Amino acid sequence: MAEEAKAKGNAAFSAGDYDTAVRHFSDAIALAPSNHVLYSNRSAAYASLHKYTEALADAKKTVELKPDWPKGYSRLGAAYVGSHKYAEAISAYKKGLEIDPNNEALKSGLNDAEAAASKSFRSRAPPADNPFTSAFAGPEMWAKLTADPTTRSYLQQPDFVTMMQEIQKNPNNLNLYLKDQRVMQSLGVLLNVKFQGPAGDDMEIPEEELPKKSEPAKEEKKPEPEPVPEPEPEPMEMTEEEIEKKVRKAQALKEKEEGNAAYKKKDFEKAVAHYTKALELDDEDISFLTNRAAVYLEMGQYEDCIKDCDKAVERGRELRSDFKMIARALTRKGTALVKLAKCSKDYEPAIETFQKALTEHRNPETLKKLNEAEKAKKELEQQEIFDPAIADEEREKGNEYFKQQKYPEAVKHYTESLRRNPNDPKAYSNRAACYTKLGALPEALKDAEKCIELDPTFAKGYTRKGAAQFFMKEYDKALETYQEGLKHDPENQELLDGMRSCVQQINKAGRGELSPEELKERQAKAMQDPEIQNILSDPVMRQVLVDFQENPKAAQDHMKNPMVMTKIQKLINAGIVQIR
Repeated sequence: MAEEAKAKGNAAFSAGDYDTAVRHFSDAIALAPSNHVLYSNRSAAYASLHKYTEALADAKKTVELKPDWPKGYSRLGAAYVGSHKYAEAISAYKKGLEIDPNNEALKSGLNDAEAAASKSFRSRAPPADNPFTSAFAGPEMWAKLTADPTTRSYLQQPDFVTMMQEIQKNPNNLNLYLKDQRVMQSLGVLLNVKFQGPAGDDMEIPEEELPKKSEPAKEEKKPEPEPVPEPEPEPMEMTEEEIEKKVRKAQALKEKEEGNAAYKKKDFEKAVAHYTKALELDDEDISFLTNRAAVYLEMGQYEDCIKDCDKAVERGRELRSDFKMIARALTRKGTALVKLAKCSKDYEPAIETFQKALTEHRNPETLKKLNEAEKAKKELEQQEIFDPAIADEEREKGNEYFKQQKYPEAVKHYTESLRRNPNDPKAYSNRAACYTKLGALPEALKDAEKCIELDPTFAKGYTRKGAAQFFMKEYDKALETYQEGLKHDPENQELLDGMRSCVQQINKAGRGELSPEELKERQAKAMQDPEIQNILSDPVMRQVLVDFQENPKAAQDHMKNPMVMTKIQKLINAGIVQIR
């Protein structure tokens, strides 16, 4: 039972239904409270729901139950990261690596935790009285930059405009661009002092629109009073290596922009050339690799696409790139693997790659691709194993076991028959008979309904369905099933016998011949039927039932109404109403 609940939890987790996954894992834990894997799985589900307190508690329990299991420390680290406790996360990942030094998940988690810790430290807010904050606020910033002869020329340079936009959005970003001399010069203009310094860059992908650059304000600059001269600070010096690196990054970004433009025009050869040149100039931006991979994907060069995606993931790990960038590379690789798939087995690496991408960043488009790949794999598997001849052989084997009253063995062969040919109504009918013998009535009913769906004229389907309903004591429904079957085969003896048995049971209830226990059971079952509930909740029918007890003349009038009579008969069949 615990394994069944665990399997349901895993299925719900894969489908992205984390609340249901938590419920199933909790059921499994109640049945097997010492199973460390169940706590690990529930921790992952809680983390996906951003319930990191619960995720952390389960991760700690996992490690407590199985301290030598590396995955437990991976769960513990992830829960700490979600709780913004980066030092604890780093410690957890390191403990796991002491057990398994080559564990890639732990290595990746440690890198991510250290990167998050570093980012958290860098992103601390500036003091409220920081003078730089107001310097970049509002349209006045663009007006001042336009008015100054030096900074006016900078506004023609897209990368400079982008940097200033980023700083305007969040003044903390100023720390990222302090080495850019243009930024320092602009800061001097905005603060009425003079600074200098070096530059940064920007990242995009070809599928998305390039960011629109803000145009500098065109408003007239109002004359301002002459600023009081202040002492000019010493300019920040740059080494030749820093200058060369800055120049190469700028050139790489220019190549990337030209590659993006060529991609949009579907000039793929030219786009590849530009992205390749950008990589030669700067190997610290994996978007050049993912962009080139996208072009290879469009060109149908799937192997090249996969190679670039693998390089992007490897390099991204080294550079501690954003999770979304890693996920994008993995998703692109998975897409290429799907394009290369020729048989069901070929889909397995693609499915695995999409799953890895989702652990980096849960993107709805990636989840959609995963579901499509799993569906395609299943359909191909069915096509590959489809063999009506083998299906017939398996069904005959099932028949032999059925005759020997070895029903579980018969079910096994009927199931294999349906795996080989899922459109055979006879196999469904035979398996329904087995399930009925085994007392598995809901399964029998499901198979019988599938049999009727595949062949509505096949009488056996109705006898199987009617028998399941009869043994479930749904006599009125069984009667309807037998009557429907007789429309297709009026002389079928099994259907006729089944109908008579139903009528006998129904009449026993109507005449009050059931024992108190049987009557109570019949009525309780009937009250669960939505149709019976609707009849009893109908104000008109409630008045009819009152008249049957208190006003015989009115009752006779009601009996003349066919619709009322049909509903009364259903209540009689269900044992709710008895005629004495």
